Amino acid sequence: MPRTVARLVGLRAQGRGGEAHALLCEAAAWPAGLLPEFASELGRAGLGADWATLLWEAASLPPDRLAAAAAALGEAGRDGDCDALLRQGAARPTAEIAEAALLLGAAGRDREADALLSAFVRLRTAEEAAALARRDPHWFAPRLLRAAAALAGGKHRDLSHALRVAGIPLP
Repeated sequence: MPRTVARLVGLRAQGRGGEAHALLCEAAAWPAGLLPEFASELGRAGLGADWATLLWEAASLPPDRLAAAAAALGEAGRDGDCDALLRQGAARPTAEIAEAALLLGAAGRDREADALLSAFVRLRTAEEAAALARRDPHWFAPRLLRAAAALAGGKHRDLSHALRVAGIPLP
């Protein structure tokens, strides 16, 4: 990891941004457990913007890898980074959000699962949230409704209606 950071510093100093970005894409695919330490090393090297780029790239990983990255960041106490990753990941297809949230829940990472669902509810329509809830209504409906209740406006009302229309019982 220190070699990768040193290489990034060198690439940035030489103005080779494309190669630096490619290196960050590779790092985003590393085992998730390495990400918190890499974030710290990037911060010490003054490469915070590169960490933000890596999170952006990690948000597009397959759902199991997204969930693993979020869990690793959460376990390391990097909640801000974890939440940023999940907010960016919330734009993914509904089925992938459902898969990632269920994986996080199965791993005991409820805070991260709820953060992902909260970002999803904030970004997407009530009908999309109801479609997501169909995957496992008893698990998703309460979480989605809690997320919607925390938002201003009529999100909770709209989601409750969409769930009823979809035939999903309200908790």
